[in-house]
Amino acid sequence: MQSILFSNAAVLDPARGELREAHHVLVENGLIKEVSDKPLQSAASQVIDLKGKTLMPGLIDLHVHVVAVQLNLSQQVHMPNVLVTLRSVPIMSAMLRRGFTTVRDAGGAGHPHKIAVESGLAVGPRLFVAGRALSQTGGHGDMRARSDYMGNSAPCGCCVRVGALARVADGVDEVRRAAREELQMGADHLKIMASGGVASPTDPVGAYGYAEDEVRAIVEEARARHTYVMAHAYTADAISRVVRWGVRTIEHGNLVDAPAAKLMADHGAYVVPTLVTYEALASEGAQYGLGEESVAKIEDVREAGLRSLEIYRDAGVKMGFGSDLLGPSQRLQSDEFRIRSEVLGNKAALLAATTTAAEVLGLPEKLGCIAPGAWADMIVVDGNPLADISCMLGQGERIPLVMKGGAIQFNEL
Repeated sequence: MQSILFSNAAVLDPARGELREAHHVLVENGLIKEVSDKPLQSAASQVIDLKGKTLMPGLIDLHVHVVAVQLNLSQQVHMPNVLVTLRSVPIMSAMLRRGFTTVRDAGGAGHPHKIAVESGLAVGPRLFVAGRALSQTGGHGDMRARSDYMGNSAPCGCCVRVGALARVADGVDEVRRAAREELQMGADHLKIMASGGVASPTDPVGAYGYAEDEVRAIVEEARARHTYVMAHAYTADAISRVVRWGVRTIEHGNLVDAPAAKLMADHGAYVVPTLVTYEALASEGAQYGLGEESVAKIEDVREAGLRSLEIYRDAGVKMGFGSDLLGPSQRLQSDEFRIRSEVLGNKAALLAATTTAAEVLGLPEKLGCIAPGAWADMIVVDGNPLADISCMLGQGERIPLVMKGGAIQFNEL
């Protein structure tokens, strides 16, 4: 692999929230070999003079759905598998172009998607996948309308479609089997539905998900494979239940209260707010086919999401970056930075998408930093995002270079 030397860069350190001017970064064999404030020499290297532009770690989105190719997930379940797969390819490429060199898929993508990217068949970020999320009957992952009765002998349509982001399993034995199957098929982590949600047709947002014995069984299966469970949860009660039972990351968490946030902090649990998705669903959900039941639920969680950021901050809960966008709204991924920064500031917004996100993935020395030994996932930004977060927005217009694993993926310098 070609050696590349970046010279005269303003290197962004998200952990400290500072820019280190006039630095030089040497990349060899897919890794960052050296970072210095003195000129570096490497005869075999391609030299890229950044002329003071910002060089920062590649971005990490901890909550995406690369196979969510339309907003109406109930309809998507019935879309042909090949069509869903092919439509996911430009979604992954666009994420990478926006500077997201790593994403954690929260339901839908599986091991084949990882192989496609790693082999070069598809262009996209590093993928950490959950396979299909686990949902109880009538839970957030059950996309059947109320009129669709399913007898005991009927196959579950949720379990055989690429367009299905989740599968239905009930009872300890079933959820253990489902968890083991997803792990066998290559899941990096497991996802459960711990409360109702917006995009599903029959579950109120405040509904509880799995019972204690079911959640503990899933957590046990994850720990047996040295990984963890992420949980879709909105209300304070739903959050508290599953955090006590061993869930590591809470997704969304809009309706949290101070006691639930304190409990999370005490247990070392992370939260991944996904505020941009509610803006998207509110502004264009109906236009792109979101069901009436889902549109009606949006306002219940939208405003609360902004308040939740302050609750988590005050309780000391670490926050990762997530977007959770569906279909054509995926183009709004980077707008999460704008929403976060308005409440928490630019430094916190950037920290969520780099240092904290790398911690969630268990790779703090490999991702989310520019340091010797880290994977060479970096982006060049035309501007200082600590001072003006707008340079992170859009479709990568102010991100002229994206590198993943030491290979330049996009270069407009």
